[in-house]
Amino acid sequence: MTDAIVETISPSTHDLGGFTVNRVLPSKGRTMVGPFVFFDDAGPATLAPGNGVDVRPHPHINLATVSYLFDGRIMHRDSLGTEQVIEPGAVNLMTAGRGIVHSERSVDADRAIETGLKLIQTWLALPEADEETDPAFEHVAKAELPTIDHGDARARVIMGTLWGERAPVTTYADTVYAAIELSAGGSIPIDADADERGVYIISGDAALDGAALEGRTLYVLKPGTTATLRSANGAQVMLCGGEAFATKRHVYWNFVSSRKERIRQAVEDWKAQRFPVVPGDSEERIPMPDEPLTQSSST
Repeated sequence: MTDAIVETISPSTHDLGGFTVNRVLPSKGRTMVGPFVFFDDAGPATLAPGNGVDVRPHPHINLATVSYLFDGRIMHRDSLGTEQVIEPGAVNLMTAGRGIVHSERSVDADRAIETGLKLIQTWLALPEADEETDPAFEHVAKAELPTIDHGDARARVIMGTLWGERAPVTTYADTVYAAIELSAGGSIPIDADADERGVYIISGDAALDGAALEGRTLYVLKPGTTATLRSANGAQVMLCGGEAFATKRHVYWNFVSSRKERIRQAVEDWKAQRFPVVPGDSEERIPMPDEPLTQSSST
C-alpha cells in the first residue's frame, strides 16, 4: 500500500428492494472526509417495467444533499415546491438548513419500460454558521459542469475547484468533488490542495502510485501529498473531500448537526409532524425508525 493512503473504508451493504446500496460514510471509524458526512453508491440495477424507485417524503436538517447519476432518471420533489428531474451528469444540490422534506421517485413515464439505475448520493455537513440557514434547492445541468481531459482520462468537476476549473455549484465549506473516467492506460494527478481527500472506486481497476485499489472502497489520502491515479483497463472513480471541520458532526438517521440536542429536537418534530409537507407528493411519510441504520452517535 502506498504511503499516500492513510485509511481504507469498506462499505456496509443494504438492500433497498431491487437494488443494493454500498455505504462508506459514515463508518464505524470515521464520520467525515472534508464536509462529506454520508456517501452512498446505489446500483447498478435494472428496474423491470412496472417497478421504480419510491423514496417517500423524509426530512433533513443542517446538511446539503448532492445527487449525481450515472444511469436512470429521478424526480426530486421537496417542501419548497421544487419538482426537478435529474439525469446522468447533472447535479441536484438540496440545502436542508433548518429543515426540509423531500422525496425521490422514478419518473412516471419510465415506469412502463425497463430502466437502469446508478447513483452516487452524498450529504455534506454545513459549517456551524450555516446549519440553520433557509432551505434551498439548485439544479446544475451536465453542460454547465466543467470537464478536464488529461490524455486517456476525463474528469467532471461536480463541486469546488479542481485542476484549475470551478463548478458553478454552491459550496458552504471548501469542497472538492469530481467524477473521473479512466480509459485503458489512463491516468490523472490527484492534487494536494484540500485538507482531506477520499478516492472511491465505483468500477473497473485503478491504482494509486502503483498500489492496486479495491472496488467499492473509499481510500482516505494523507494530507498534503500528491498522487497519481491510473487504470490498466478503465475505471469509474469519485474524488471527494475538502475542508476539515474542527467541530464533530453527529449523524442520526437523516439528521446531521454539530449539536445532539438539535437532532433530538428534529426527531421529535418529525414524530409530531411539525415538518412541512411535499406538495404534489403522497401524504405517506417514512416513519422515524426505532434504531436507524445511519448513525455516528446516539441521541
